[in-house]
Amino acid sequence: MTEEEKRRRDLADRKFYPAEEEAKFEKSLPKQTPQTAHPAYKLAFQDKDFLLREELRPVRFQLELLKPEMILDEAGVGSTMVMYGSARIPPPESAEEALEGAKDLPDDERKIVESLVAKSKYYGEARKLARLVTEKSIIEDGKRQFVVCSGGGPSIMEAANRGASDAGGESIGLNIILPHEQAPNSYVTPYLSLNFHYFALRKMHFLLRAKAVAVFPGGFGTFDEFFELLTLIQTGKMKPMPILLFGKDFWTRVVNFEAIAEEGTISKKDLDLFRWCETADEAWAHISAFYELDR
Repeated sequence: MTEEEKRRRDLADRKFYPAEEEAKFEKSLPKQTPQTAHPAYKLAFQDKDFLLREELRPVRFQLELLKPEMILDEAGVGSTMVMYGSARIPPPESAEEALEGAKDLPDDERKIVESLVAKSKYYGEARKLARLVTEKSIIEDGKRQFVVCSGGGPSIMEAANRGASDAGGESIGLNIILPHEQAPNSYVTPYLSLNFHYFALRKMHFLLRAKAVAVFPGGFGTFDEFFELLTLIQTGKMKPMPILLFGKDFWTRVVNFEAIAEEGTISKKDLDLFRWCETADEAWAHISAFYELDR
């Protein structure tokens, strides 16, 4: 009995051909005609120009929501430890070189480099926290918990993926297409290296599986992600989770949290939504206490 005959008699076999086979049928057409050569004849799911039309934005949204969800589910990722932070802070091993290169810069530019170098300690703490969390190798309901997840880029993001790699573990990188190309850092696990067009969908995937979020000094992107997370929990759209804010000197200089509460535009208790941290050990102690984990 041939394979085709076996399939024909298999009661569990679907009678419709999979899309992949249909695509092969289309490619095997015996000859090109004016009709088959025209873009209108292309199968819709193979027609890139069609998929990129303005009217197809809702479909692209759905695809960008679905693809990462399927990949992470198939990878057995139950929850994530998300790490936000600057793309500009140098790793400690590059600090001296950065300072040396800044010696002849104008004062204002040199001070910026010195300020970034002073924050290189947070690269080290991000790396340590990622390593520490990954070493725990927590499995629950058959799925991996607290899998490290970063924005996939350089600096603090790189530190997160690098720390997971130090521990021999896998980690996620959620990159995004930008006018100035941002390539994934080399420590992201390749099959968990995901790319986005829409910021909104990327931010959603950061939080869909998040069980804890560490926020390091950063710029507009970090502010956006951090304050959206606070808003979601403050308004009850998300359940509370550990939010670990690293770098009190930085954050209290650039954001006057107390003043916002004093102005009455947030409640004083909203300041309890996050926890100040300076070290990876402090962060993990708070996470483990929150979830009543063995440290």
